[in-house]
Amino acid sequence: MVQAALIPAFFLAGGVACLPIAIVIAGSLVIDRMFGDPHSRLHPVALLGTFIGLWGRPHLWKAGYQKIAGVGMGVLTLAIFALPFLLVDLFAPLIAFLILGLFLLKSCFAWRSLEDHVHAVVMAAESDLDTARHEVGAMVSRTTTDLSKDQILSGAYESASENLVDSIVSPLFYCALFGLTGAAIFRGANTLDAMLGYRDERERIGWFSARLDDVLNYLPARLAGVILLLYFACRGRFRPAWEALQRDARKRPGWNGGIPMAIMAGGIGVQFVKPGVYIMGNRERSLDEGGPDIIRAIRYTTIILALLLIGALLLGCIAYG
Repeated sequence: MVQAALIPAFFLAGGVACLPIAIVIAGSLVIDRMFGDPHSRLHPVALLGTFIGLWGRPHLWKAGYQKIAGVGMGVLTLAIFALPFLLVDLFAPLIAFLILGLFLLKSCFAWRSLEDHVHAVVMAAESDLDTARHEVGAMVSRTTTDLSKDQILSGAYESASENLVDSIVSPLFYCALFGLTGAAIFRGANTLDAMLGYRDERERIGWFSARLDDVLNYLPARLAGVILLLYFACRGRFRPAWEALQRDARKRPGWNGGIPMAIMAGGIGVQFVKPGVYIMGNRERSLDEGGPDIIRAIRYTTIILALLLIGALLLGCIAYG
């Protein structure tokens, strides 16, 4: 039995789980690059979203009980979603863990899919702005009906920069620390926030989800920021990336999302603009020119993160082996 859940994998006695988890992280990234995300209602996160949709409608709960319902049902949702991951962590034989773990972890992050969404927006923006507005509307929460081409591209690349943390760094980080169960709990919390964490009629029922997502993303967002700064330092762009971080990161609401967005805008030399809300970065070149470099920075950050996590896990194997 792998027994990787609930206690940090880095510190398991004897390093039992470190090597299997390292293999699962590496293998799941390869599978993601080869196949992306299957578009299926049976995808674990799609099923999770369906369940949240059943109880997450505010009108189902009296106003005075919405926060309580958000906490109670949120915790129940996380427990149900994480249970299969926990069972594999605790009871699967090694071979079964390696096979099941590849696909369970893959269901918790989206690297290629993130790039595919951006690519669809960029391609549409070249020929049909209405289609591009529709495509980017699936990535951002702002109204897209009147966005210009630059604003459409900004929305797509802003979302990609922010989701570097939500969709890639955080689930891999928590898998390295707490096994498959850690990745599942993060993905569940992030999905709850994506569906309920808004300042509209869902604000009360989504309060717990939004705060939990902020807390869980706190360390991964800063880890992603450090890796991005190192990446841009190697490309001779540390100073504008750092200046943008200092100046612009707090312009976006929340504790975490502004960090990768500001560093990316400054390091690449583009501007992210959400009309009437914020402007990040200095416009040294257009998003048409700088966009491919944003995707490249996301790829390098993902690879560097994976190498760091796998290296730390292998050191755990050596230290406790």
